[in-house]
Amino acid sequence: MEHRYLGRSGLKVSEITYGNWLTHGSQVENDAAAACVRAALDAGISTFDTADAYAGGAAETVLGEALKGERRASLEILTKVYWPTGPKGPNDSGLSRKHIMESIEGSLRRLQTDYVDLYQAHRFDHETPLEETIQAFADVVRSGKALYIGVSEWTAQQLRDGQALAKELGFSLVSNQPQYSMLWRVIEAEVVPASEELGISQIVFSPIAQGALTGKYRPGAAPPAGSRATDEKGGATMIQRWMDDETLTRIQALAPIASDLGLSMAQLAVAWVLQNANVASAIIGASRPEQVTDNVKASGVRLEPDVLKRIDEALGDRVETDPAKTQSPSTRPS
Repeated sequence: MEHRYLGRSGLKVSEITYGNWLTHGSQVENDAAAACVRAALDAGISTFDTADAYAGGAAETVLGEALKGERRASLEILTKVYWPTGPKGPNDSGLSRKHIMESIEGSLRRLQTDYVDLYQAHRFDHETPLEETIQAFADVVRSGKALYIGVSEWTAQQLRDGQALAKELGFSLVSNQPQYSMLWRVIEAEVVPASEELGISQIVFSPIAQGALTGKYRPGAAPPAGSRATDEKGGATMIQRWMDDETLTRIQALAPIASDLGLSMAQLAVAWVLQNANVASAIIGASRPEQVTDNVKASGVRLEPDVLKRIDEALGDRVETDPAKTQSPSTRPS
């Protein structure tokens, strides 16, 4: 497993991050979740990403239990704040000082740790003054409850505004967590250039497009039983945008490219996002340990320019590049 620096900080993260969105505390039983975490550790993954809102807090609890007994200094534990938690009262979402301060305490308790390595704004809060949000994050860092601060799905301008305020308060935003894959490239035009300018890295989610890029979904065929596309707890909704026959046909054209390189299609997809120098890590999820073992083999893979060109030609116009697709809710969710 190779590691990369996060932004201009001295913190290194593993090129592959294990994430438990849509799995722990929801789709996957606790024993299976713990087995996936063990497989990640055995494969050299040191970075683990979660959020307080995943499965109503259960995802953090499961991860905390799974990592219990591990040397804390050898891990990078990442979590987030923004989406509704608790009974969904008027202050149970967003990036107000109240919600941030209460949420970090809850996350630390569920994760069974004194601090998180990276605390992330899960979206941009249009209802809270940015100054209030950044000041609260500065205080979380000074209290030692988080070592670094990042964001998720912020636009280029939001990154610039947030970084300017953070610098005034003596710290820096070091990361952004956007969706990024061969099919979803909306960060490339604006977010990545701004991030390079500001010293911010990407920790990308859904590099396999919620499983669509594994090739297991075939045009004109029903999704395999037990796959994410059949999951009614949220997985089916997330993958739906990739399930039309034209996109699935294009994805199948990636199979010979992967085969020529001795990679699975999932490995090719993860390796592709890691070719972007601004990407520090790709988040993978898993419902079975063998999925972790397979995906980590993407670390260290180098794709030549001709391979990247073949991928672009295979996917054609099914690639989304519109930077306007990076956005946060205009009002706090409840």
